[in-house]
Amino acid sequence: MGAHRIAVIGGDGIGPEVIEAGCRVLDSLSEVEHDLTFSFQRFDWGSDYYRCHGHMMPEDGLTQLRPFDAIYFGAVGDPHLPDDVTLWGLRLAICQGFDQYANVRPSKLLPGVIGPLRPELSAGIDWVIVRENSEGEYAGVGGRAHRGLPIEVGMDVAVFTRAGIERVARFACDLARARPRKLLTVVTKSNAQRHGMVLWDEVCREVIRDYPDLTIDWMLVDAMTQRMVNKPASIDTVVATNLHADILTDLAAALSGSLGLGATANIDPSRKYPSMFEPIHGSAFDITAKGVANPLASFWTAALMLDHLGEQRASARLMSAITSVTGRREVVSPDLGGNATTKQVTDAVIAAVRGVNA
Repeated sequence: MGAHRIAVIGGDGIGPEVIEAGCRVLDSLSEVEHDLTFSFQRFDWGSDYYRCHGHMMPEDGLTQLRPFDAIYFGAVGDPHLPDDVTLWGLRLAICQGFDQYANVRPSKLLPGVIGPLRPELSAGIDWVIVRENSEGEYAGVGGRAHRGLPIEVGMDVAVFTRAGIERVARFACDLARARPRKLLTVVTKSNAQRHGMVLWDEVCREVIRDYPDLTIDWMLVDAMTQRMVNKPASIDTVVATNLHADILTDLAAALSGSLGLGATANIDPSRKYPSMFEPIHGSAFDITAKGVANPLASFWTAALMLDHLGEQRASARLMSAITSVTGRREVVSPDLGGNATTKQVTDAVIAAVRGVNA
């Protein structure tokens, strides 16, 4: 237990709404968990900041964030600004600037949540997908030339390095080893991508040799989507490239009931820099300021943050509170078929954290 300094970046759309709800829940945890305290410092960076200053965060933004124990991040994206400006100007600037190379996204059908699959299939969803978070298809290498001419060209180059592949593969193996099933699926597309993905396969095979206790299987990314739908119980821990895992994790969240339940951690395993924790649902401008955004993803994200900070007991208490609320199905947000407001869901989880109706 300890005191933790948390940088809070609500960002865009519903981001500030769900992150502030998460801060309320974390404060409620500090009331019942002895010696657990949080010091929140809020940063107003995002699209509105861009409109005022011409950039998504200050030039010394990373320097300002570095002293914190963790970053609690809401969302980025604005329908009135180019997505590449908002994403690269804030979220990716932090992830890459702090070398948060392991993006970890758990998926599980929570009690009381009804997913789109048949119940016997949905019950098999209990996954953790590890996404390479620093290079690959999102390395940012490329460019455009001859703008406006018939020969205009735009090119993005996927960058795969031996060091980048090795470290995320080893992280995924360590994570798989810590889970009961000790099962790891390596996702690839080396049948069509002849260079970078072939290197991906080769390096993953080299790393796997150091983990003889793991059961390893391999899947082409397109086949993996079918397996997630048809045989979810056959999956446990997954490692995939930046783009492939980005797509698979959204599918995983949808199969788990809603994007409003998707949590993620952007981890610097070396702990040289603060790691960043965010719900994956995006800024959702269609429901911004309506008070109906599902905050459960931000709470699950907070539980991941607590785990990273070494607060396993508090994390378990929070997850127990979340599942207590979903299991009773008395307070259900619109994305899960109910009509509860963000505040009502938040109040219910806080009550469960405090032991009321738990």
